[in-house]
Amino acid sequence: MDKTRVLFISQEITPYLPESEMSVIGRYLPQGIQEKGREIRTFMPRFGNVNERRNQLHEVIRLSGMNLIINDTDHPLIIKVASIQSARMQVYFIDNEDYFHRKAIFQGKDGHYFEDNDERLIFFSRGVIETVKKLRWAPDIVHCHGWFTSLVPLYLKKAFHDDPLFANSKVVYSVYNDDFTNTFRTDFKAKLRVPGIYEPDIAILNDHNFVDISKLAITHSDGIIQGSPEINDTLSSFIQHSGKPVLGYYPADEIVDKYSDFYDQILNVPNEK
Repeated sequence: MDKTRVLFISQEITPYLPESEMSVIGRYLPQGIQEKGREIRTFMPRFGNVNERRNQLHEVIRLSGMNLIINDTDHPLIIKVASIQSARMQVYFIDNEDYFHRKAIFQGKDGHYFEDNDERLIFFSRGVIETVKKLRWAPDIVHCHGWFTSLVPLYLKKAFHDDPLFANSKVVYSVYNDDFTNTFRTDFKAKLRVPGIYEPDIAILNDHNFVDISKLAITHSDGIIQGSPEINDTLSSFIQHSGKPVLGYYPADEIVDKYSDFYDQILNVPNEK
């Protein structure tokens, strides 16, 4: 039997970004799943405060070079990679000079959120999918962590549902306590649209805010995980009424076994324990 393939798409991974609840999971969950005998790939944004020299990032020329069109503008997609030697694990980085070279993640020094976070989200989500296509690597599970991955479930289920690489992929979305307080620009829905996505698919996006994009991700996922001890109350209620398989919160030292079993549940793989 072929190894189960798990694609991890994470908003934050340590040591590339400071330790946080999400970045620690982004670092150690893929390693643990790999040590269980599964095949993995891991992606994150190449935010400008990721130290390329210290972490030995280098561009993967054969994967770079594509342009993604967002709001009628071409944006070059650059792919970089680094290795966590102790885990025998590679991390792929989605990069673009316009979106990811500022020395911050989502907010400037003045505390204001970047106006183009909506386009950065679109670029990252589409960039991961296009890179996986270039790798010709068909994931069984796609596990998305954090709101910056929230468009991936929509794109996979609607725009790429008939692509042979993703036709059988199941999407798991982890919801964290990573709320942001601003609202995306009014043309967000128009900008995220690609062939295969229609108005009913994104009708839940009313206010273009954290709650709505999280609801969008939940709606188009096959399973939901609560990644933080406490999450947004509105989302908690939405998840419980979604009809999706749900895994509640578990501390970091339990997640590898619990998440692995949850993947099997989503894939309908019998539990041999």
